[in-house]
Amino acid sequence: MLQIHIMDKQVLESSEERTFQYQNSLPSLPVPPLDESLKKYLDAVKPFLNQEEYQRTEDIVKKFENGIGKELHQKLLERAKTRRNWLEDWWLNVAYLDLRISTQIYCNIGGPGPFIENYWPPKEGTQIERACVNIWHTLKYWDLLRAEKVAIERSGNAVLDMNQFRMLFCTCKIPGVTRDSICNYFKTETEGECPSHLVVLCRGRVFAFDAIHEGNMLNPPEIFRQLTYIQKRCHSEPDGPGLAALTSVERTKWAEIREYLIDLDPKNLTLLEKIQRSLFVVCLDDSSPHATPENYTEVTRLGLTGDPTVRWGDKSYNSIFFSNGTCGAFCDHSPFDAMALITMLSYAEGKINENEGKWKGSDKVRDIPWPEELVFTVDQKIMNEIGHAKESYYKKVSDLQLVNYAFISFGKALIRKKKLHPDTFVQLALQLAYYKCHGRPGCCYETAMTRRFYHGRTETIRSCTMEAVEWCKSMLDPSASACQRQQLMLKAFAKHNKIRKECENGKGFDRHLLGLLLIAQEQGLPVPELFVDTAFTTSGGGGNFVLSTSLTGYTKFSGSALPMVHHGYGFFYAIRDDRIIVTCSSWKSCPETDAEVLCRTVFQCFQDMLQLTVTAQL
Repeated sequence: MLQIHIMDKQVLESSEERTFQYQNSLPSLPVPPLDESLKKYLDAVKPFLNQEEYQRTEDIVKKFENGIGKELHQKLLERAKTRRNWLEDWWLNVAYLDLRISTQIYCNIGGPGPFIENYWPPKEGTQIERACVNIWHTLKYWDLLRAEKVAIERSGNAVLDMNQFRMLFCTCKIPGVTRDSICNYFKTETEGECPSHLVVLCRGRVFAFDAIHEGNMLNPPEIFRQLTYIQKRCHSEPDGPGLAALTSVERTKWAEIREYLIDLDPKNLTLLEKIQRSLFVVCLDDSSPHATPENYTEVTRLGLTGDPTVRWGDKSYNSIFFSNGTCGAFCDHSPFDAMALITMLSYAEGKINENEGKWKGSDKVRDIPWPEELVFTVDQKIMNEIGHAKESYYKKVSDLQLVNYAFISFGKALIRKKKLHPDTFVQLALQLAYYKCHGRPGCCYETAMTRRFYHGRTETIRSCTMEAVEWCKSMLDPSASACQRQQLMLKAFAKHNKIRKECENGKGFDRHLLGLLLIAQEQGLPVPELFVDTAFTTSGGGGNFVLSTSLTGYTKFSGSALPMVHHGYGFFYAIRDDRIIVTCSSWKSCPETDAEVLCRTVFQCFQDMLQLTVTAQL
């Protein structure tokens, strides 16, 4: 009988897809042809140059293509022969691990939970009750991932790389003096044991407890017991040192403090490793941010830049629960891009709604061990460093202007009805809004996903095209007819859709150019003229995009990140059937940017574009 049962189980499981089963059959990341990439690059810099400047850049590009560029491209092709993803290590280092600024402030991503729209409107006294339900569903997702039962994502028929999902749990960035590193302790069931404890931050203190007891996951009443114990202790005893704030300092400094902390007492290393290995971090935050379905500004701002003593900035996932039952997510960006996280959050959100925000299972609470407090050995030097870290953090984040509003007149349904691509619709509205606010084109980075390739992550869609600029000009030209405007708009749509498709299929040019630059650096060659030409920076190259944008999917989850440059904007958006949620950020200390104004202007542009489809009978 047992024999048959085991066979049945194998048959059943082999007929179901396993989350990571196609990882080894994914295609390698291609290196695009050099002439095509350079042609696209010239096309992309056009909106920012006059005739004379363009001529000069064209000459530089030609020289590059026939000279050093050809050589570097050859070396890149050699590199690609021995690696399934020629970019992967480079990208991780250059985009994330080599950065020495405070990555927690400038690079982390976060967003608000949309739960207030259904069963969890803001309400004091619900923090722990909601947290335990939310945590339980997240743990169920971890369980599915361990069993490889999370559905494989696809784009059309193409299987997408699922590697980033391994980074959601048990992952942490470790600061280094010149370069950080990522530790990932996640394992699937077939690979072996995986850490199963949670870390909870509350009022400057750190606690840990196991999410599994005697082989079974803790249920919400059991998690409730653990969190209540932690909360009661933290609310009746003095605050802890707030060691987590150190994750917000510049990376080299944090690496040095961390070394000092470990030298102070070897037990400190054991405690740090406990945090690093944990499934994720639960943050019990005393703030009560205001939130409505139309305005998530406060929750998003506090989620992204709230109390640094209750966020572990290096952890791949911090689940934040505020005192009034609102919540947010806060993540280190280096191990994954937002879409992996959003897939997990959407799973939990779906389950919470299915159960009307309640736990409908057993109320039985087993006799589980109480949470353990992780008490670090600290001295006056560490306490001073924590003080400096908090002071510097609050000073920096107080300069942030951030708004997160819902545009509720229409959404994906109506845009699709007009046979327009919803993402392109938002991107062009943003181009028009920037043009209206600043009187010039805005170089724009939009994230494209390259996950149809092995360990693929992102490519740059440059949304500011000549077609977009021509259309923007027509919208501000009183003599242009609705028909002309509409034709120019459709041209701009077609161009953007074409670029997106190319980028997703490994035919973008930004990562290719980066590869050529890095090969030159590795060979100890001088930086090619192409990369020091002003056109390169003006058009956004080298991380100088004025508009840093990303679509967080056609989901309920919106996200946020900070601008790439001081005079720029961060612009994230989620497109739902009936609304478009926008998060816009800028720096108050920059006199020419204003996130509120840009956001309101974008909303006006949505209306103008819809109007154009009506008057011109699209």
